[in-house]
Amino acid sequence: MAGAQPGQIIDDRFELLARLGAGGMGTVWRARDLALHREVALKEVRPADQMARSGPDAERTLRERVLREARALARIDHPNVVRIYHIVDIEPHPWLVMELLPGNSLEALARRGPLPPAEAIRLGRDVLAGLRAAHAAGIHHRDVKPANVLLRDGGSSAVLTDFGIAAVAGSTSLTVTGGIVGSPEYIAPERIRGAPDHPAADLWSLGVMLYVLTEGYSPLRRGTTLATLSAVLEDPVPPPVRSGPLGDVLRILLVKDPAARPDAARLDAMLAHAQAPSQTPQTPQAAWAYAPTGTNAVPPARGRSRSALVAGIAAGAVLLAGGITAALVLPGGGTEANGSDDPTTTPSDTAEPPPSDEPTADPTGDPTGDASEEPTAEPPRETDPAPGDIAPGTWIAQLFSEPVATGTEVRDQRLTAIRASVPEADVLLSDDYASLNPGYWVIYVSDDFDDGTDAVEFCAEHGLTDGNACVGRYLSDSANDADLICHPMDGGSGRCEED
Repeated sequence: MAGAQPGQIIDDRFELLARLGAGGMGTVWRARDLALHREVALKEVRPADQMARSGPDAERTLRERVLREARALARIDHPNVVRIYHIVDIEPHPWLVMELLPGNSLEALARRGPLPPAEAIRLGRDVLAGLRAAHAAGIHHRDVKPANVLLRDGGSSAVLTDFGIAAVAGSTSLTVTGGIVGSPEYIAPERIRGAPDHPAADLWSLGVMLYVLTEGYSPLRRGTTLATLSAVLEDPVPPPVRSGPLGDVLRILLVKDPAARPDAARLDAMLAHAQAPSQTPQTPQAAWAYAPTGTNAVPPARGRSRSALVAGIAAGAVLLAGGITAALVLPGGGTEANGSDDPTTTPSDTAEPPPSDEPTADPTGDPTGDASEEPTAEPPRETDPAPGDIAPGTWIAQLFSEPVATGTEVRDQRLTAIRASVPEADVLLSDDYASLNPGYWVIYVSDDFDDGTDAVEFCAEHGLTDGNACVGRYLSDSANDADLICHPMDGGSGRCEED
């Protein structure tokens, strides 16, 4: 059906009325369902020129991707997630029949200038609600960005769209060697490192999106894809200056250790408080109370240069496999590999960030450099922790976390690298403590710290003065203690003492 025109009938049922948007992976049409007498959105999924030239295998992969998007959406019934009604699986390419959302995208809204923080928070909570529904269904979106959020009439609510590269639990990954899954400036650092999909990665992307909406520029976008990926890994996120009460939430959320980010429920509580702070008492127990007030960068890692990191990204692009490539239009007008097929995606007109003279932060929160290096250090001792190794009610200095799914070999490489400068470091399983986010190996130091301030003082003694490299965490059997996190700002900020 290439070259479709208004008035054309698809599958003897859907009359094309007008184009709503077009991009590298196809066109979205406003159409009329002749059987049910209602208007719908019809997504004509055509391969990009690059994929078409790749031959039949690439086109078959595209078809599988479309079917996966349809199945993913069909598993979610939520007002903040676009609804799918039907799929037309015909040659030469399929069509998706979806809910018609005549409003603009958040990207179009952002082009008019920064949003008031209260408006951004309201829309962000809508997107978060959609993500929570997706995560509950075992789906990780993996490409949360303004272009993939549409608004209902009058901007009454935000709707998450484009699940084309979503990771669905139990499904087979669609991979292309070297493919970049998602839009680079919104990708979470752990996904660039090849970590398994986790809700925390979608929450990072949501945080970057909220930053763009309120600050008016993308904090980690650079001139090329490799430079952008390097910035996501290595550069500190500039402290928000226009985001008002949202700024504290962004400082907490946009930390590069996923285990130190708030989960979706706590993030929603933080956003609710930022949305109406006068209606919520400010107490030390509040999840938002540990927000740092600035950003200090980690001292440059020994033996690690920015150029070496960029080279490592180029050599290790296969870590980004897990979706298929499409066309990404960069700010400079070039085209790079990207996982999004949203036909409404266009280059952003928002301004580039102002030059920053902040020092470079360590990309992984690892103060010793790349885990693949062979530092001179003692061999790793036995690191398989047993439940109860550390009694609940203990403060630790958390140095890094690695998803359990990456395996013990990766964990032990990371631990060996960290021990080169912090010999006392050890590892525990976060699942053993209700106050920690589950699913991580946490690399830590326990030294009979009296409180979180004591822990971050230990961090400072080792030159770890940024929340991406070291925080104080409280181990307990209560999920209510999950916000007992002490950041190293000003010698300790946030919730640094238990009640």
